Amino acid sequence: MDIFLTGATGFLGGVIGARLVADGHAVRGLLRDPADAHLVARAGITPVIGDLDDADLLTAEAERADGVVNAAASDHRGAVEALLRGLRGSGGPLLHTSGTSVVGDDAKGEALSPTVFDDAGEVVADAHPVRRARFAIDTDVVAAASTGVRTVVLCNSLVYGTGRPPRPDTVLLVPLVEQARGSGVVRVVGVGANTWSTVHVDDVAALYSLALGDPNASGFYFVENGEASFAEIGAAIARRLGLGPVEPWPLEDAARAWGEGLARFALGSNSRVRGTRARQLGWRPEHASITTWITEDLIVR
Repeated sequence: MDIFLTGATGFLGGVIGARLVADGHAVRGLLRDPADAHLVARAGITPVIGDLDDADLLTAEAERADGVVNAAASDHRGAVEALLRGLRGSGGPLLHTSGTSVVGDDAKGEALSPTVFDDAGEVVADAHPVRRARFAIDTDVVAAASTGVRTVVLCNSLVYGTGRPPRPDTVLLVPLVEQARGSGVVRVVGVGANTWSTVHVDDVAALYSLALGDPNASGFYFVENGEASFAEIGAAIARRLGLGPVEPWPLEDAARAWGEGLARFALGSNSRVRGTRARQLGWRPEHASITTWITEDLIVR
């Protein structure tokens, strides 16, 4: 298939693009910085210079493609609408990337939530308002199947693993590691009792490739294989860095360092999901432990 990929130089998009090329697809990848074009080309992807605000470019690329993977910004409604316009009536797939913070809570790191969201049933995101707009986009993408597009929303949990240059590092672990290296102490929001489902980036890429090629793939999917509390993640970082015990951090202090949005609604929240529907497609993830990966394979830069 001829695939148009947004976010080609991102942590997630870079790995997805390389996997699609390896699986025999021809990939054109959107990137903003021409200086990174050689990195994209080295992965076998044809660089397309532009950004998500260029609606005409996105629509034209979607029109010429057999399918589209949106691995850039989950919250950019204009880009999603432009891509859908280009695919309208074609029957081709649009794979849109979201994240499980849409079902996050406001635990402030103090408690494990007993709630686990399963995509085998109806998913309703009514938690904190920060992510309501994102979930509204997810819902609209799924509904756009009525316009002759095979729409798929892949709602990824905490993605870990090593990506490709220029952005090889997973987003949520970076602030934890940087704070620990700078202070000599690993800290987590509250007591770190809050828990996220997790998934390895290579397993994510495998699912994107599977969903592109399977005409039965449509609708909303959680993407996960395992889970860990932030106390457990912090302890693994401490082992990797050779530091002492993890220290609790009041939300107010964490927010001053990381910003309230990141500290409260990501690093301090619960986001527990089960990806039943992906496994029904035949997805078989190979990695199950973020703490093992951190302890053994995390690259400290």
